[in-house]
Amino acid sequence: MAIWFARSRSLVSSLRQNLGLSAILIKRDYSPRPIISKSFLGPVTSHRHESTAVEKHPDLVQPSDEEDVLELDFPGGKVGYTSEMKFIPESTSHRVPCYRVFDKNGRIIPNSDFIPVSEKLAVKMYEQMATLQVMDHIFYEAQRQGRISFYLTSVGEEAINIASAAALSPDDVILPQYREPGVLLWRGFTLEEFANQCFGNKADYGKGRQMPIHYGSNRHNYLTVSSPIATQLPQAAGVGYSLKMEKKNACAVTFIGDGGTSEGDFHAGLNFAAVMEAPVVFICRNNGWAISTHISEQFRSDGIVVKGQAYGIRSIRVDGNDALAVYSAVRSAREMAVTEQRPVLIEAMTYRVGHHSTSDDSTKYRAADEIQYWKMSRNPVNRFKKWVEDNGWWSEEDESKLRSNTRKQLLQAIQVAEKWEKQPLTELFNDVYDVKPKNLEEQEVGLKALVEKRPEDYPPGFHV
Repeated sequence: MAIWFARSRSLVSSLRQNLGLSAILIKRDYSPRPIISKSFLGPVTSHRHESTAVEKHPDLVQPSDEEDVLELDFPGGKVGYTSEMKFIPESTSHRVPCYRVFDKNGRIIPNSDFIPVSEKLAVKMYEQMATLQVMDHIFYEAQRQGRISFYLTSVGEEAINIASAAALSPDDVILPQYREPGVLLWRGFTLEEFANQCFGNKADYGKGRQMPIHYGSNRHNYLTVSSPIATQLPQAAGVGYSLKMEKKNACAVTFIGDGGTSEGDFHAGLNFAAVMEAPVVFICRNNGWAISTHISEQFRSDGIVVKGQAYGIRSIRVDGNDALAVYSAVRSAREMAVTEQRPVLIEAMTYRVGHHSTSDDSTKYRAADEIQYWKMSRNPVNRFKKWVEDNGWWSEEDESKLRSNTRKQLLQAIQVAEKWEKQPLTELFNDVYDVKPKNLEEQEVGLKALVEKRPEDYPPGFHV
């Protein structure tokens, strides 16, 4: 380390002598008045392919249009300077406002800026939100009955699921977290396919290797859910960049919770997408809780939206319980990402009404009356339903018919999926290597012997 510092000092001394860098040029007026250049406030442009050789860049650059404004030219960029020592504050005095279209009663706020939706689209959005509610309720009860091992609901966040899906193109590639089954539902994944995955039977596309709710479908451009938090974010940057290289009229869309922004992959994903100018839409569901960890223990920033600006990414905060606002924001973000070839960050403010999963009891860290308030008074499905009803596009008869038919279809799908054979044990060892190595073969033989020795420890219908 001492040698490194000695060499560094020698290098600095040599540069000063050879290049005349004994001191940075200073303006003759020494009075402490701030000077800010236009380029400092303006948008950052990409110069990563231009030379940063010292002899080609004078220390001090004076713009032609403003005589009193000077810039310092560094390899890291041209910046204005000031004689006043002033630190950037840790936060702004006012929080970034939340974009919304509906008031709390589901009526459009006057002079709202939003993208109109047709009757057909609005009705489909509501139908899918209601279907997602029914699906969550029945699968949750199935887990409580011991019929599936795990489940995780989207209760309270249905608008983010369905409205974002409605705003996207089928060609857009989805990299979900785990609370976005509504996006897959919108794209045509059937209730039977959801049931097959949760039961891990022979019809499960994941061959029974994943936990329930870890859906995936190549047919629907929906990458398989991965349990580790935030790994999908740098992957989304890569997917977006590949779409850009192939000149596809599509973008990558990835979802994350507020807790996931504490992972290093959040930094890697956003920074990669920004630097490579990849068409990626990052959607963060800020519901205030990372399982039982409140946002006050996650970060000190003004939520997630300001983090986008730090990476040079256009960002917006939206009311995640307002389906029309989410639809408008995501559709606009998608348009920017594809046409301008840039990443966009959306922070959707919402509330997770259900437990984090069937392994969680949220009443241990949240008040029951708080949960009830959000369930009844701030319900995104009821809010959107009120607007659809006020337009004369929906009735109580439609409501009753939809929920009854969905319930029957789902119960039937569960009964069929439950009776279907499980994947054979051999599938646990397939698709890992092209040629199965000896140690894996030995593990397979050992596991088969264990199952045959103690069959009572394994579920009925389990095939070796």
